[in-house]
Amino acid sequence: MKVKIVNKSQWPLPCYATEKSAGMDLKADIVEPMTLAPLGRAMIPTGIFIALPDGTEAQVRPRSGLAAKHGITVLNSPGTIDADYRGEIKVILVNLSDTPFVVNPGERVAQMVIAEYKKIEWDETECLEDTERGEGGFGSTGI
Repeated sequence: MKVKIVNKSQWPLPCYATEKSAGMDLKADIVEPMTLAPLGRAMIPTGIFIALPDGTEAQVRPRSGLAAKHGITVLNSPGTIDADYRGEIKVILVNLSDTPFVVNPGERVAQMVIAEYKKIEWDETECLEDTERGEGGFGSTGI
């Protein structure tokens, strides 16, 4: 699938790190280091603008290394970029650790996955069919 992209950042285009990678790393397009205080959050610009085909979305997800090592994650994970959005992709990072974290220029702050989706039409009804699970939720199917 070809996707139009405008790169106003100082970094190369996002790319897949390996042949079977699902996500492409997004880099912080900032000119100087930015400190995220404990429990602080910030919108990190990437300098990237995209035009996705109809029926697709871009999902912005945390990087596992930042989450495991530093408690840094994407606040609205996964963030959805709709096919009709033409603004700059920004990443809402949050520091869930008890120590400040410095985001450096060009640092890989999130990953972006392109996914297809289907639109639905609601079929309003008075009741739903019974299933084995029924109304059981949140831990009801296992120990």
